[in-house]
Amino acid sequence: MRLGYNTNGMTGHRWEQALELMYEVGYRSVAITVDQYCLNPFAPQLARELSHMGRLLERFEMTSVIETGARFLLDPRAKHEPTLVSPTEELRDVRIDFLRKCVALAKHLGSDAVSFWSGVVRDGAARDVAFDRLAEGVRRVLDGADEMGVRLAFEPEPGMLVATFDDFRELLARVDGPRLGLCVDIGHVHCLEPRPISEYLVEWRDRLFTIHIEDMVRGVHDHLRFGDGTIDFPPVLQTLQEIDYRGGLNVELSRHSHIAPEVLRESFEFLSRAMRDRGQNEVV
Repeated sequence: MRLGYNTNGMTGHRWEQALELMYEVGYRSVAITVDQYCLNPFAPQLARELSHMGRLLERFEMTSVIETGARFLLDPRAKHEPTLVSPTEELRDVRIDFLRKCVALAKHLGSDAVSFWSGVVRDGAARDVAFDRLAEGVRRVLDGADEMGVRLAFEPEPGMLVATFDDFRELLARVDGPRLGLCVDIGHVHCLEPRPISEYLVEWRDRLFTIHIEDMVRGVHDHLRFGDGTIDFPPVLQTLQEIDYRGGLNVELSRHSHIAPEVLRESFEFLSRAMRDRGQNEVV
């Protein structure tokens, strides 16, 4: 298990600086949110940035995950749009093309997975119709991921079509494959799911490709600094050790870039201390 941090929580820094600060603190995993300022697949300097990113990850001995939740990269006027459940095929194709580009980035960097989500249904489409749209999009991205040998990590997200594990199971009934797994956000599980977090980690252990972590209050989708929410972390970390999870445990605090150096260090110290208390090492 490798502690990491998401670049979406360090938008006030150049991504090169962000990686260096993560490394200095002790992180050995990074969740790379592809965005205007970081590996933008539509930018002319992508090849140069990608090569530089690869060299830095090797130098810092960091594993990576490609994250696709940039707020305004595809549409400057609408957050997270378009998505795999957008009303027209043309709009959905924009998201599919983007995800395919991210799969290529992951292939180049040897990333653990590409993390993505469903999107919000905004046109009042029936649930079956929305799931058919989603399944078709996932199938098309998965085909390309299979060819490149890249894993896809689907993230249930509060407020979206797929918000819970039950929703994800509904998607799997339509499309599945060995390279389709989960990005589990510990805060999201605490926010929405009725049972203890550890039970879901055990249940879905074979699908766990990557994990996001932060504090949160039940029923409120707000990513909080550790200690500001109500999650009991020791059982979560103990379970991850027991199921022999070996991927990235990446802190996601996307609204804390203005105090990133402080939160970067405090998060590492909190998780490292909790893991030491459980007799664990932060890097396996």
